[in-house]
Amino acid sequence: MKLLNQEEAKRITDKVMSLSKADECRVVLSGSRKGNVRYARNSVSTAGLNEDTQLLVTVAFGKRQGAATINQFDDKSLESAVRRAEEVARLAPDNPEFVPAIGKQDFKATATYSPSAEAFSPEYRADVAFASIDAARKKGLVAAGFFNDSVGFECIANSNGVFGFQQTAGLNFTVTTRTEDGRGSGWVSRSAYDPKQFDAREASEIAIDKALRSVDAKALEPGRYTVVMEPAATSDLLNFMFSSFNARNADEGRSFLSKKGGANRLGDKLFDEQVNIWTDPWDPRAPVLPWDQTSMMARGRRDLVKNGVVASLDYDRYWAQKQGKQAVAGAGNVIMGGGSKSTEELIAGTKKGILVTRTWYIRMVDPQAVSLTGLTRDGTFYIENGKIKHPIKNFRFNDSPVTMLNNIEELGRPVLIGDTDSRKLLVPAMKVRDFNFTSLSDAV
Repeated sequence: MKLLNQEEAKRITDKVMSLSKADECRVVLSGSRKGNVRYARNSVSTAGLNEDTQLLVTVAFGKRQGAATINQFDDKSLESAVRRAEEVARLAPDNPEFVPAIGKQDFKATATYSPSAEAFSPEYRADVAFASIDAARKKGLVAAGFFNDSVGFECIANSNGVFGFQQTAGLNFTVTTRTEDGRGSGWVSRSAYDPKQFDAREASEIAIDKALRSVDAKALEPGRYTVVMEPAATSDLLNFMFSSFNARNADEGRSFLSKKGGANRLGDKLFDEQVNIWTDPWDPRAPVLPWDQTSMMARGRRDLVKNGVVASLDYDRYWAQKQGKQAVAGAGNVIMGGGSKSTEELIAGTKKGILVTRTWYIRMVDPQAVSLTGLTRDGTFYIENGKIKHPIKNFRFNDSPVTMLNNIEELGRPVLIGDTDSRKLLVPAMKVRDFNFTSLSDAV
């Protein structure tokens, strides 16, 4: 299937809006070519390619809205979709939180596409799987992994003059490598926008090394320890907190950023001064679309946390209007500043502590404190005098990323983490004191 270019996409969105008889019309047109390969026990189990292009048209009569979706773009199909959306809108009740379509926006292009992504093919995916499996076999280990890639486009338009078009591409890779007897396990994850930035064998060797080193894990008494967390481990925890930077949730008392009496904690110092978090769609390390697809608002760079102080919250257009604030487009990426050290260098500077490769099965305990519980797995090690001394059995933990960000000893180099709740994360490895491990786990 041929993906649409900007001229072809605009022709379709213009046609849709010309057909509409409603007070306003909004169109989202997107297409993708997504490939994947999955393997387990050193053999490919599934592989696939999915190609699709879809159009969502949303219309409004006053505060009554209706929507329809199609994946055929001849004139008859386009008109049918518009009429169906209009029919739904006429039958719908008024939406009490309706906000009229936004006016024309200025979208500055972001680097969400690399021409190198045209290399994605069945042969490319087979090479990825072979490189990973071959590396594991040579060490007598068993690998199970998943690789997926995508090339596509996103287009938005509305009857008030908004139009945006951008190509997209990316890849995600994870592999778990285990010893034949199941006593050792290692894991690694990689995300990139450009296939030239990805090496399947190099990534797999990290999982292999951890699998070999994690055999014969020793039990360590649960308690509070200094912890070196790899970026994938920190991202799983921090993402729960990043999801709370929503003004409405805070104002309505539903997040850790809430205050009594319907206020929020904007401007309060809640974290260590080393903590700086922002969103920037043009950051070449984690580029995202320059618009929020739901509101069609242009995104911009803004601080979320500055030197430990809560600097901004997401205000959707309805809540901003209700509260008398300026609307702010939702963040497509979240970037946390760090240092220049690798995880290995953080370990080298640790007298005693624990290295956590990965956290999983995380559940919220208390939303207003962002208190979480979960488990470590796939490579947990005891650190002594700057070196990994031996593997240790996994733990269950109970802690909060808010507490973590007040107990920072040192931050490492930020690393790109793939889609997490539709956000791209760029987060560092970190060394944190007094992390709370509550019990041992039998998981490997």
